[in-house]
Amino acid sequence: QVQLVESGGGLVQAGGSLRLSCAASGRTFSNYAMGWFRQAPGKEREFVAAVNWSGGTTYYADSVKGRFTISRDNAKNTVYLQMNSLKPEDTAVYYCAANVAGGIVVSARRYDYWGQGTQVTVSS
Repeated sequence: QVQLVESGGGLVQAGGSLRLSCAASGRTFSNYAMGWFRQAPGKEREFVAAVNWSGGTTYYADSVKGRFTISRDNAKNTVYLQMNSLKPEDTAVYYCAANVAGGIVVSARRYDYWGQGTQVTVSS
């Protein structure tokens, strides 16, 4: 069983930055691919970014490419999402998720464990 706890959300002005963290329990964190998703009110959960087990491969949604960076520290069992140049349309609850199979996938259904989410609000 893996538990994921997100932190780092908050209120920021457009153009600002936030860094989200996701701390994972369990000794097998380094085997998992990790992803970040977000869900805005009235919208479906959407893929944001993913990183493979080693951190050597990343993948981003077009809407965040060039602005967001996903990374991981396997020694700390933590994955990060650095968000720069934030826009009001980035406002959402952000979730981290773990894919036990280890590969980068964009479908939420392929992820096995989820955190509780952290709110990000970008004001214009």
